[in-house]
Amino acid sequence: MAEAEDDLEQGGSPGPRPFWSGTITFGLVSIPVALYPASRPRRAGMRMVTNEGVPLQRKYVSSETERELEWDDIVRGYEIEKGKFVVVTDEELEAVEPRKSRDIDLRLFVDAGELDPRYFDRGYFLTPAGGSNKAYRLLAAVMEKTGKAGLATFIMRTKEYVIAILAENGILRAETLRFADEVRKPEDVGLPKKKKAPAAEVKKLEKAIKAKTKKVDFSEFLDDSIAQLEAVARKKQKQKKAIVHHEEEAGADEGGEVIDLLEVLSRSLGSAGQRRPAKRAPRKNGGGLSKLSKEELYERAKKKDVPGRSGMTKEELIEALEG
Repeated sequence: MAEAEDDLEQGGSPGPRPFWSGTITFGLVSIPVALYPASRPRRAGMRMVTNEGVPLQRKYVSSETERELEWDDIVRGYEIEKGKFVVVTDEELEAVEPRKSRDIDLRLFVDAGELDPRYFDRGYFLTPAGGSNKAYRLLAAVMEKTGKAGLATFIMRTKEYVIAILAENGILRAETLRFADEVRKPEDVGLPKKKKAPAAEVKKLEKAIKAKTKKVDFSEFLDDSIAQLEAVARKKQKQKKAIVHHEEEAGADEGGEVIDLLEVLSRSLGSAGQRRPAKRAPRKNGGGLSKLSKEELYERAKKKDVPGRSGMTKEELIEALEG
């Protein structure tokens, strides 16, 4: 999340931050927006451990020599045939990356009903940024009134995405779209040929469906398996049947921030155009660079255009970034 890291380095205000920000553009219209995930993963805190409860670590081993590899020994490879790889350098990967841009290029509008839900991949909320509240509200209102959706492209990290922009209740949201070759057709799953159903069975099923029809409330559909699993773990702990291993607590920089969507929307819509706080002084010791992986350090070196970065060790990358 390079964009979120940029905000942290610039010393933004405390609270939820978008992980991408840019501008919706079409014709002479430009509307600065911020992007937030519309969903959040909810997973059980499971991890592979030993019989004594000690967490295991993943290590890379050569499939031929079974030698354990250091990070500096690992490069990327493209599989051209089954089991045959061509090594690809960081410079070659950079050369095929799309040109960086902060624009959401809104290419055309379509009827929202034309969009096939099978193409929807991941949902996001778009909020106004940089004093764009009025233009943002106008675009959302017109799109909602006309039942239109926008199709656009934008660059996030190092990949280009196709998205659908939709308006609901005065808010714009975006759905990243799968490409055509990623979506299966009904005939791909071996469905039997369509047959005409008997009229009596149709009437009976219609009656059953009508009896179950009511206004949707998604709060009724909750996954309580995680809560049940936690209850089992707590019960075992109280009964002293659990094997507990205390890990060293992660530093503050390693934690994830929980985003309260209502707070995000209220802040964005209510305070669009407010000035950013002054920049903070940089932290000592390189801002905790030693805690980052070599890949994360490389991404920072790439942004700062550090020469010779692809051949540097982790320590050399830290030294170059601190310098």
